[in-house]
Amino acid sequence: MAATAGRAPGPTAGPAAGRTPGRAARRNPGRAARRALLPVATMATALALLLPVATPGPAVAAAADDGGRPVVDTDRGPVRGRQAAGYRTFEGIPYAAPPTGPLRWRLPVPAAPWSGVRDAGAPGARCVQLPAVGPGGPSGSEDCLFLNVTARDSAPAEGAPPRRPVMVWFHGGGFVNGAGDLYRPGRLAAEGGAVVVTVNYRLGVFGLFAHPALGGAPDFALADQQAALRWVRANAARFGGDPDRVTLFGESAGALSVCAHLVSPASAGLFHRAIVQSGSCSTAIPARSLLPGYGAYVPFAPQEHALSEGSAAAAGLGCDRPTAAEAAACLRGLDPGKLATPELTGRFNLLSYGGDLLPTEPRLALERGEFARVPVVQGANRDEMRIFLGQTLAAYPVGDPQGYRARLRASFGAAADRIEAAYPVTAHPTPALAFAAVLSDASFLCPQLRDSRALVRHVAAYDYRFDDRDAPNHTGLPEVAGFPYGASHGFELPYLFDSEPPLSAAQRSLSERMTGYWTRFAATGDPNTPGTGPRWPRSPAVLSLAPGPAGIRTVDASAEHHCALWDSVARTPEELGEADS
Repeated sequence: MAATAGRAPGPTAGPAAGRTPGRAARRNPGRAARRALLPVATMATALALLLPVATPGPAVAAAADDGGRPVVDTDRGPVRGRQAAGYRTFEGIPYAAPPTGPLRWRLPVPAAPWSGVRDAGAPGARCVQLPAVGPGGPSGSEDCLFLNVTARDSAPAEGAPPRRPVMVWFHGGGFVNGAGDLYRPGRLAAEGGAVVVTVNYRLGVFGLFAHPALGGAPDFALADQQAALRWVRANAARFGGDPDRVTLFGESAGALSVCAHLVSPASAGLFHRAIVQSGSCSTAIPARSLLPGYGAYVPFAPQEHALSEGSAAAAGLGCDRPTAAEAAACLRGLDPGKLATPELTGRFNLLSYGGDLLPTEPRLALERGEFARVPVVQGANRDEMRIFLGQTLAAYPVGDPQGYRARLRASFGAAADRIEAAYPVTAHPTPALAFAAVLSDASFLCPQLRDSRALVRHVAAYDYRFDDRDAPNHTGLPEVAGFPYGASHGFELPYLFDSEPPLSAAQRSLSERMTGYWTRFAATGDPNTPGTGPRWPRSPAVLSLAPGPAGIRTVDASAEHHCALWDSVARTPEELGEADS
């Protein structure tokens, strides 16, 4: 039986084993998102800001049963989904065996075949995770390697390819939080004509633990995603999808996952395009950016770091054994509730490089041209860091020019004067908004453009900046007086996935454009539709995405965000934590 952690209190906690989230949880993305911001103990936990945009809706099948529900015969057995307006969904499909007991901390193996028709009308269990806000124990199950398929229910248009492009979504959440079923891709399927797959993968200590007795640091979370891609290759055509046109897309930790697949030899051939949203290979956030005393956030770490952390954790868990076999048996025998703790979650939330799945640090792999030769879309939101900074201003304010200057020195050391000259406090409504602009440019926008320069030497690349500063705050996080969130981290997601609260008419028009760009790119490798504008040029141009008649336009983002400055002060991961305290 799958080991299951206790269910956390609250209406939107992840399901315990065998349960699926209630309708109320799936209907209210605001409440769901409140659980997506972990206490800001480290930069990694800050980046657990998930912005789930779930709305109800169940969601191509070769047949239907007597009740009219669609049935598809997968390579492991038939599944029965649900019909919605214009699309069909198949949820809770296992793509790998439960990673429990002797399979805990092993690379995923295929799910066992089943006889009879498996019900796929509701999501499977979410992976074990802690509540993101407030007290409570872990929720979810180790038996969580499920995916969900959403497909349009009509045949392709005359003259179109007989199979539809496939888009595989990796969720965000700092590698410690989230689930595929939080995202409802009905519009991408019904309007964009894509077959969309959303994926659960192991999180936190269950997905990123490392120990010499377990074969090093094999990035189980990344291996889960690769197993899901192998499932897609074997089964896409059964749902009307084209296994030779698979696009990876993800946001935040999901975007970092896409970056990892771009440079992972083990992912070669499993996908054909990539979309990276708010998390490029070079994303890095300097120390003391949000709270004093906290280190830099660099999402990729050498495997030696993970192995050292794992050995120390194993000793603390009472699994320091004389032989590797005994240590592994002890670790695999631990109750999941003993593993799903804030302390271990805070230690195991980074992808490790230096092993078979991720041989090289991703930013260096890009610079060296060691990545998949597939077209790439990359983007960031204009005000990425506001949502994070806003949650810490009460404890660590940036209240006046002197405080602004002190924060620059704390995070950027000797470069602070040059940065202040480029971002004078008088050019911004408040010192706090000036500091948010600094962090957004340094951590997201300019690293993305730096990566694009490496990409365009070998592949077609397209850059965007999401610019709707009136995007609705559907996170459930409180507004901060005098500190609007603007186009913050994750605020583009309701424009791609079904969401509440509803968008305005102008925002819906932008959403339709974005859906068209994303799905056209998935279909052809080029986001442009002949005869339809505005045209999206290749990098180094950047397409601004905002509502209104002139909202979609080409901008010089490198100049606007002072990227020449940030390139001159760009530092290694080690240097990121060495600014003046």
